[in-house]
Amino acid sequence: MVTKNQIKLVVNLKQKKYRTQHGLFVVEGEKTVSELLNAGLEPFGLFVDEVEKGTDFNNPELVSSSILKQMSSLSSPNGVLGVFHIPVPKPVDGADWVVALDAVRDPGNLGTIIRLCDWFGIPHLVCSQDTVDCFNPKVLQATMGSIARVNVAYMDLGAYLEETALPVYGAFMDGDSVYQQKLPSKGVLVMGNEANGISEAVSGLVTTRISIPQYGKTTTESLNVATATAILLNEIRR
Repeated sequence: MVTKNQIKLVVNLKQKKYRTQHGLFVVEGEKTVSELLNAGLEPFGLFVDEVEKGTDFNNPELVSSSILKQMSSLSSPNGVLGVFHIPVPKPVDGADWVVALDAVRDPGNLGTIIRLCDWFGIPHLVCSQDTVDCFNPKVLQATMGSIARVNVAYMDLGAYLEETALPVYGAFMDGDSVYQQKLPSKGVLVMGNEANGISEAVSGLVTTRISIPQYGKTTTESLNVATATAILLNEIRR
């Protein structure tokens, strides 16, 4: 039987300070939990609604719908909740393209970008320290399980860009059209903050400024950062 302390721990893990303190994070949904298990992430605990017993997990904790609702971040829990140990990030190598994020704050944007990296086969995502936590429940929900297959590393973005031997491309409103670029087989693609774009400190480390040309009316201010990432990654892989 699940204890009050277990419930409290899971609820606390909605906050970053407790995820950092315990080295744990929570995901919800049978598909996402299965993908993390198949990727070799170490589970701390698996909780399944006693009505949903038909899962393939080994020895999950069966809990009532009311208990699962207390533990869940969702307004309508979907029957399966997993607590996992936060994996140690792998070293970021320069064998392929790397996406780097400069202060992306919206959980939905980060989750979608992680999913895009998975789709386009980008193995490493570098995040500045002020980018939203990739183990935030809203981020994890948006990744749809792709967090299991993309190495997300938080670091001093400026220091990383200074040290890398890869060419650094940055997305700017006034950059050269990406469609006129001869893109290399590997490099770094820097995407900036939703409101302010790439910071001044980071922009000075960008070797090539690129943009997505606008064909519509100029009243549209800019593209959503996740949408822009999708367009640029498609061009990189084309």
